[in-house]
Amino acid sequence: MVLSLKEGEFLVKLSRLAVEKYLKEGIKIPPPKDTPPSLFKERGVFVTIKRYPSGELRGCIGYPEPIMPLVYATIDAAISAATKDPRFYPVNLQELPHLTFETTVLTPPEPINVPPQELPTAIKVGKDGLIVSCGFSRGLLLPQVPVEWGWNEREFLSQTCLKAGLPPDCWLNPNCKFYKFQGQIFTEVEPYGEVVEEKT
Repeated sequence: MVLSLKEGEFLVKLSRLAVEKYLKEGIKIPPPKDTPPSLFKERGVFVTIKRYPSGELRGCIGYPEPIMPLVYATIDAAISAATKDPRFYPVNLQELPHLTFETTVLTPPEPINVPPQELPTAIKVGKDGLIVSCGFSRGLLLPQVPVEWGWNEREFLSQTCLKAGLPPDCWLNPNCKFYKFQGQIFTEVEPYGEVVEEKT
């Protein structure tokens, strides 16, 4: 299901509001009364927080699988991206005017059922996000990541392996399973600014 720009804008603003309220009062907000009905469908979602204007990552956490209504998953992911991303110290209130919020709404992950050496031809940079699952290790990269870094398909596969804490050539291991998904990306142009849909 494709979301409208208005629905995407709602989610981005909700992400910021959820973090602001949590940092100020320590509470998790409920879905607003004017939440569009479509946002109660179960969807995967990631919230990405970046420094402005550098675009440097400040936090990114989400739900790869559609396990809860999108509006609840967005609130949860936003608070976690701001306070629980193990790569960063928690966001504080003073930073909010210098951060932008981005939500990526995901399609359900689909297994890529091809021999390992054919994986690079089975994915498309700029369209697909990737998940690798190998033993107890699991890693995910959103569709916009390889575009931002200028990776080709092989580099994208290797970086997804590294994200899972696996060797970069783990994608050649037939015991490692790969899944692809697509995402709709909505982002603030500047802090508290206009929300646009980004095309990868």
